[in-house]
Amino acid sequence: MRTLADYKSDQYVRWCPGCGDHALLNSIQKAMAELGVAPENIAVVSGIGCSSRLPYYMNTYGMHTIHGRAAAIATGVKTANPKLSVWQISGDGDGLAIGGNHFIHTVRRNVDMNMILMNNRIYGLTKGQYSPTSERGFVSKSSPYGTVEDPFRPAELTFGARGTFFARLVDVDLANSAPIFEAAARHKGASVVEALTNCVIFNDGTHSLIATKEARAENAIYLEHGKAMIFGKEREKGLMQEGFGLKVVKIGENGVTEKDLLIHDAHAQDATLQLKLALLDGTSGFPIALGVIRDVAAPTYDESVTQQIEEVKAKQSVKNLSELLMTRDVWEIK
Repeated sequence: MRTLADYKSDQYVRWCPGCGDHALLNSIQKAMAELGVAPENIAVVSGIGCSSRLPYYMNTYGMHTIHGRAAAIATGVKTANPKLSVWQISGDGDGLAIGGNHFIHTVRRNVDMNMILMNNRIYGLTKGQYSPTSERGFVSKSSPYGTVEDPFRPAELTFGARGTFFARLVDVDLANSAPIFEAAARHKGASVVEALTNCVIFNDGTHSLIATKEARAENAIYLEHGKAMIFGKEREKGLMQEGFGLKVVKIGENGVTEKDLLIHDAHAQDATLQLKLALLDGTSGFPIALGVIRDVAAPTYDESVTQQIEEVKAKQSVKNLSELLMTRDVWEIK
C-alpha cells in the first residue's frame, strides 16, 4: 500500500508561503498514492516557471527542462518508454505562450500523459508580467495601462485540438483535487487538467469567485458523469438546455424538478455540450464548471507508434542493427 510520503522528496519546497502550488503538489502526491504506481515508474517533466519546480519535490524520476518544451520532451519520454506514467507540469505562460504549439499538438496526437496546467493568469517567476490567460485590461508590469488582448481559454484550445480529456479544479479545494488527478491518470490519452491557482505576490485573488468553500457552493458547479447538473448553496439551482445554449433554473420554480435538469455525460463523443460547460465563466448568473468535463476513448500516439514499428519490423528481413551490419560484404582484419 503506497502512502503520500512515498512520493515526497527530501527537498525544501521553495514556493512563496500561500502559493496555490503547495496545495496542488499535495493533491498530486495523494493521487499517486491512491493510484499505487511505484515512484520508479513515474516521470514528472516540467518547463520553466514557478510551477516547473515541482519535479524537485517528487520522489520520482523528474526532468526540469527548458521554457515551453515540457510537452515535447514528455512526449519523447512516453514514446521511448510507454510503460512509464508521465506527468507534465506547466504554468499558463510556459504552457500556452512559448509552449503553446507543443501544447496543442500533444493534445492533438493524444499522447498518453497527464498534462497539468497551473493557471494563475500571471508570470510569477519573472516578477509579474501578464500571461496568455490574463484578462483584457489587466494591469501588470508589462501592461501598465492594461492589456489590449483577449486571453486564451485553455478549455477552448483543448477542445479545438480534439482533446479526449479535460478537467478543471481550484487549488484550495483539496477534497476534490486528488480524485480529478486520479481520473486524469487513469485516462488513456492526453489528459489536460486546468488547475486554477493563486499567486499571492503578483495576482492575489485572481480566482476569488471560487476561492472559498462558500463561494464555490454559489459560483461553481461540480460536474460528475451520469449526475444532474445542480449547484447553489442549498443545491437549489441547476442547468437546463435552452435552444442551442444553456440556462440557469431554480428547482421548484415554474414546475422545474431535478428530473428536468441536464445530466452530465463526460463520455459523449460529441463535445458540443461539454465545451459549452467548460466555457462557463461565472458571469451572467452562470457557474464555473469544475470536475471532469470530457473523458472519451481514442487511439493514443505512443501505442500507435509502437504498433507501427512492430508492423514494419515484421515485414523486414533485417530485425536489428547487428543484422543490418552483416547484410553487406564483411571482412575480418587480423
